[in-house]
Amino acid sequence: MSMRFTEIGQQLRAYRLESGLRAEEIAARLGVSRAALYRYEKGEVIKLDTIKRLAELLKISPLSLLGIGVEYYSRPIGYAERVRQIEETTDQVLQLTGPLCYLTTSDSYDATLAAAFDEAVEQAGDERVAMRSLTEQVLGIQIARKRMYTMRRPSIIAMVSIASVRRLLEDGIASGIAVSDRLRRICRDVAVKEIENIATLMETEPMGLQFGLLTGVQPSSSFKILRARDRVSLAVNPFLPDIYPNSHTGVAMITGADEAVAAHQRVAEANWRDALKGSVGAARLRQLIAAAAG
Repeated sequence: MSMRFTEIGQQLRAYRLESGLRAEEIAARLGVSRAALYRYEKGEVIKLDTIKRLAELLKISPLSLLGIGVEYYSRPIGYAERVRQIEETTDQVLQLTGPLCYLTTSDSYDATLAAAFDEAVEQAGDERVAMRSLTEQVLGIQIARKRMYTMRRPSIIAMVSIASVRRLLEDGIASGIAVSDRLRRICRDVAVKEIENIATLMETEPMGLQFGLLTGVQPSSSFKILRARDRVSLAVNPFLPDIYPNSHTGVAMITGADEAVAAHQRVAEANWRDALKGSVGAARLRQLIAAAAG
């Protein structure tokens, strides 16, 4: 088996963030410099013995660092970083998710979410410094994902459900974060603007971007299939993008297993066939906006 050191380095970075350990902590336990650890993350040749020791420190299988088998993430930051890496070479995205497609959200969404995180941090007491560092890292990763999407423009087919849209319009973004009444109003306003933006995209149907509105039972899981020239990855995600990063409970999964990809592809295709699209879907979204406002 040939070792692809760039991919090993990418997964090392994702799992380091997942572990919650600082780079200097891992480097010290390995007996290398922090600079050496960063070089490994950038794709420098790494010995098999070092991979084994890293796996022990990060409490994962060495096969996970080698890109074999299924990757598991119990913290949003590790999952987000890994998805960001995969999206760097992705040409097509097929996703079945909540009320929004993050990559197509506005700058106002990011700014308002950052404000909600800031209010949560201010209530954190002694953990304030650590929480601020975590939120800055997560927001930085998410914004980097959006920047890469703007540069590369992979095609996206995204499905959102009526039930999740309705909840978003009622509660606003960052609904799981306790914020001031003023900011909660802003969160609701931003939610309306994001759903209106999806409606506009459904009407105009820009090249490489399609939305479908699911009218039936809300899907029990959120996932995306990311296709690149030489590989396909399935990412199953229990984490909501607008919940404080440390408040999640769940396990995200990323795999390239043929059976897993094919099973989720069938689910996505079945939902896409029945989804409202184009002007019909846009009209239904605007009805939901009007109902929430009334």
